[in-house]
Amino acid sequence: MSTAPQLVVHRDKDLMAQAAAARLITRIVDAQASRGSASVVLTGGRNGNGLLAALAAAPARDAVDWARLDLWWGDERFLPEGDPDRNVTQAREALLDSVPLDPGRVHAMPASDGPHGTDVDAAAAAYAAELAAAAAPENHASVPAFDVLLLGVGPDTHVASLFPELPAVRETERTVVGVHGAPKPPPTRVTLTLPAIRAAREVWLLAAGEDKAEAAAIALSGAGEIQAPAAGAHGRARTLWLLDRPAASQLPRSLYPPASP
Repeated sequence: MSTAPQLVVHRDKDLMAQAAAARLITRIVDAQASRGSASVVLTGGRNGNGLLAALAAAPARDAVDWARLDLWWGDERFLPEGDPDRNVTQAREALLDSVPLDPGRVHAMPASDGPHGTDVDAAAAAYAAELAAAAAPENHASVPAFDVLLLGVGPDTHVASLFPELPAVRETERTVVGVHGAPKPPPTRVTLTLPAIRAAREVWLLAAGEDKAEAAAIALSGAGEIQAPAAGAHGRARTLWLLDRPAASQLPRSLYPPASP
């Protein structure tokens, strides 16, 4: 079941990051109160890292029981462990190293110098197996029912490492695939697929900056997911687009309430 996207437009990218961080804290705390733990899928890029930095600075971050939080990633650059361009490296710097996480619940995607060597497809299959092992029977899927899955939206409408027209965005069965020849460097990546993304309870798409305005307009105008992968990203219970005013500048005002802060 897909959900119609809800839009929240903030004045600028800093307010957007702070509001998204506050919203995420609330969502994690609610999930932990109801089920004892929570699971979140992180995204890289400037908007994903901006949210994590805002979360690190938020006074309310201590409301989260960090030891009962599972962290996954939507995609990763297939580079050596510790490479500064890896999403997990950037996430550690922005937030993860400053909160008391359980290391066993931080599920980084494999690195290119890991047990699978440079075989990105084997690395993707291993991550798919890790997700499947964490899925509960009631999830009825080969991935956990993530509480929140975060996605940055690229100027070309890509989400995770699902780029327009490339094979990964056409995948209908596997939950994780290797990406060869991505149009932005590095070309080799590991990514969740749309079936895995759609297993999440909530999918939040982050877009800030004028360079994201056209992508947001295309994805929210009914475009097909092969041409505009962001259009195919939705949660089972909620799909939320979090934008700043420059990113929302090409959207019809009928799509979002004019009183958005």
